[in-house]
Amino acid sequence: MTSQNMLRLGSSIRLTRPEIARFTEITGFEPEDVRTTGDLKAYVSRCKAYYWGTSRDTQFLHWLIDREWSNCISQRPLSS
Repeated sequence: MTSQNMLRLGSSIRLTRPEIARFTEITGFEPEDVRTTGDLKAYVSRCKAYYWGTSRDTQFLHWLIDREWSNCISQRPLSS
């Protein structure tokens, strides 16, 4: 199984297709124009603000978004 991590050079990033697909599936919004970690953070904040609330479903959705964020920014080696 191959793991694809976002590409990073300094503060510039490029999400991989699988990452874009996962964010889109979770949030319903494609992460367009995400070029920096700041852009990604702003995208995550907008999605969480859109799905605002205190219900268990909302808490779970926010957890999914946070988990995907963590997976993207973690510095794990590529698996082959």
